[in-house]
Amino acid sequence: MTKRSCRSLFEDKTLESVQEALAYDQSTHGFNLKEVTSRLELDLYQRIRLINWIRKEHPLPQEVLALTGSEELFKSDEYLKPALEDDPLLQIAPDDSSDSEDEGVLETSETPKDFASASRRITALQQKLEQAKQDLVYYRQFVSERLNLAGLADELKNLDPSPSTHAAVPLRDDDSHYFQSYAENDIHSVMIQDKVRTATYAKFIMSNPEVFRDAIVMDVGCGTGILSLFAARAGAKRVFAIDASDIAEKAAQIVKDNELDNVITVIRGKVEDIKLPEGYDHVDIIVSEWMGYALLYESMLDSVLVARDRFLRPEGVMAPSQSQMKFALCEAGELFKERIGFWSDVYGFDLSAMSKGVYNEAVVDVVGSETVLSEPVVVKDLFLGKITPKQLDFTSSFTLVSTAERRTKIHAFVLYFDIFFTHTGEPIPEDTDVYVVREGDPVLAEVWPLGGRPHQARRMSTGDPLKGKGRPKITSFSTGPASVPTHWKQTVFFLREPITAAEGTIVEGVFKCRKSNDNSRELDVEIHYRVGEPGEQAVQGEYTVQLYKVR
Repeated sequence: MTKRSCRSLFEDKTLESVQEALAYDQSTHGFNLKEVTSRLELDLYQRIRLINWIRKEHPLPQEVLALTGSEELFKSDEYLKPALEDDPLLQIAPDDSSDSEDEGVLETSETPKDFASASRRITALQQKLEQAKQDLVYYRQFVSERLNLAGLADELKNLDPSPSTHAAVPLRDDDSHYFQSYAENDIHSVMIQDKVRTATYAKFIMSNPEVFRDAIVMDVGCGTGILSLFAARAGAKRVFAIDASDIAEKAAQIVKDNELDNVITVIRGKVEDIKLPEGYDHVDIIVSEWMGYALLYESMLDSVLVARDRFLRPEGVMAPSQSQMKFALCEAGELFKERIGFWSDVYGFDLSAMSKGVYNEAVVDVVGSETVLSEPVVVKDLFLGKITPKQLDFTSSFTLVSTAERRTKIHAFVLYFDIFFTHTGEPIPEDTDVYVVREGDPVLAEVWPLGGRPHQARRMSTGDPLKGKGRPKITSFSTGPASVPTHWKQTVFFLREPITAAEGTIVEGVFKCRKSNDNSRELDVEIHYRVGEPGEQAVQGEYTVQLYKVR
């Protein structure tokens, strides 16, 4: 077997094999990698981090021997990337040793003298090759999941000992396209010009100077940095603006152009991985516009909850503090014609085959408030101070009662969400109504005076200023059909068989929502429902089931 040369961990000296390099480091520098790995009880990835840290940072041997295993380097994904190209130390199992029986068989250069010794040599070689392949597969998969670096994936491909191996695992990357999409101007233009969204955030921040004055604020997924700018203008002491996409570079320039770089620090990276500047361990407020279509599409809330658990001080404020997913019956006749019905007669031809897939996909569009034919029900209430990522996959029962004045075909269910901010970060009272922005509502002018005039505090649009103990000051907005349309629009689930409903018709069932197995930033929705006549005490009959993708 051809030996692979290997460089010493502590000097620029290359030895003829891994074992000779390890022996050299032990005899010359008093460092035994196997003993240190065993003493610190390092797993495979911690051992890889240790090797890459030594090669990159060049510590003294005594500094490495003084490690306890609790240091940050053993958690940092920075040291998963090889510091030395094609480093053979990263490709041997942690328990490889020169005195093992198999290693002795492999290291000898003598020609086997009999069939038994040749068989042992072949068996040992096969075991080593399979172990190396499997370790490389695990390492590649682990690094891809943790770092999501396409370039690193390409680099690791070059380490594959056999391009024809069947052990390779396809790399899974749900993040790259997501972050790349937020590097473009258009998406930020759409979001900022959504006045319901942007003005409500501005109103909450600018109308609560007692919350933001001298506060340490984190803006998760900062984009252009607009929320960070609001926070700085409201008196925040420091603002950490976090974004993993290329937009972070423009955000830093925007901060500088507005002469707020003494307050706002833009940090490029995923909030799961970043560190705050020295002297800062926690923040007082986390502000983020994390909502996607159907509220949970894109799964950005998971990252916001990580930020909460890593950085928010006890009793800190999450902004927004609460969100509610609402679900209702929707006539959707015009939208049905636009998306599905017209295919049945196109210049005299039947193209209805084109409409088949529409029933499997949620449709994001605007529906008129007059098409909503039931009072909405809340299928998920998310209080951001307590909810966990596991609870974002959920099942909720619902009962909807038709408000149709005459027999009507109901073509769809509709889903939208309401967003609430409380100045204390606590849950909203049960009797809270969301503020619905109507056409002509001067929401922007209320809180963002032009011409540099000082802000004049005004009465909040939802919820009176603190009326008594436990009554928070509330700011809110809705993405429902009654509101001025937002860029989120509404999420429509078309029914394969329309429901014929009159006033009082009951539709009951179960709404299930979870992250897609194919892409964790997409959603799989499952709706089970059955229909009862008006006044029916208990709805009978079998459930109809439809499955949808939100993407």
